[in-house]
Amino acid sequence: MIALSVNLNKIALIRNSREGNYPDVLAHGRICLDAGAQGLTVHPRPDQRHIRPGDVRQLAELCRGWDGVEFNVEGNPFAEPLQDYPGLMRLVEETQPDQCTLVPDSNDQLTSDHGFDLKRDGARLEPLIAQLKDAGIRVSLFMDPILDQIDLAKAVGADRIELYTGPYAEAVARQSETLEAIFAAHCAAAEHARQLGLGVNAGHDLNLINLPRYRTLPGLQEVSIGHALTVDAINMGLDNAVTAYLNCLSGK
Repeated sequence: MIALSVNLNKIALIRNSREGNYPDVLAHGRICLDAGAQGLTVHPRPDQRHIRPGDVRQLAELCRGWDGVEFNVEGNPFAEPLQDYPGLMRLVEETQPDQCTLVPDSNDQLTSDHGFDLKRDGARLEPLIAQLKDAGIRVSLFMDPILDQIDLAKAVGADRIELYTGPYAEAVARQSETLEAIFAAHCAAAEHARQLGLGVNAGHDLNLINLPRYRTLPGLQEVSIGHALTVDAINMGLDNAVTAYLNCLSGK
């Protein structure tokens, strides 16, 4: 079974456009879990444009109360504290999620758009990965489907990789002639990761149109989906959107 982890960032983004707590991120996380999602994901950034440290703390507590549910916190491990944002590493060690997905995004990036270059960043990441694993937290690295980079993900101690699916999603949307080559590269990367003993997650711009094919990726364990699922929720309701994605992942 491929797990669905619902990314709540866009719910938080809507909330932050007004004063107050509407929509309530915690309540919407609960709706997702009631609908059968196997996990929740957040990506707190230093500017707090969407998820705030308080959300991470509340959602961590929520997920701890559900059997079989995992909490995944994404972010840049090199992000420094800013105002009441304590830095990713400190926030993760405080909230103890099941999984921490390390992502190489800068503070001014609109969204994550590339995987780690571990030839450049591997030495800096290795002690941070060890620190998280010592705390009992599974570590996933956001990666492009490049085999020698995946070798390095294993070498620096990662438990899983999350394949960046943005180019795949764009190729599907544009019906690009590059689609077959892109999907083949992702399949090869997933199989290579499995041979190394790494788990395989995926995320970014996956939706109900491109997910039916991507779910056939060898050994895929988890997808993290937020933007598209939130948009679909506007049309069909959040619980129905979660159900649609669960059905898609199960091949219904």
